[in-house]
Amino acid sequence: MLEFMRDLWDFMRERKKLWMAPLIIVMLLLGALFFIAQGSTLAPFIYTLF
Repeated sequence: MLEFMRDLWDFMRERKKLWMAPLIIVMLLLGALFFIAQGSTLAPFIYTLF
């Protein structure tokens, strides 16, 4: 997994695609939020935001 992240970072830096980094970070954070809220009582409240 770390090798993939390193390759992705090198690709973005070399091709001047650093604007993609915030998009990837936001997508990972949203995925983590959905994963954490999946089994909790907060799930109905989080899903109404989207």
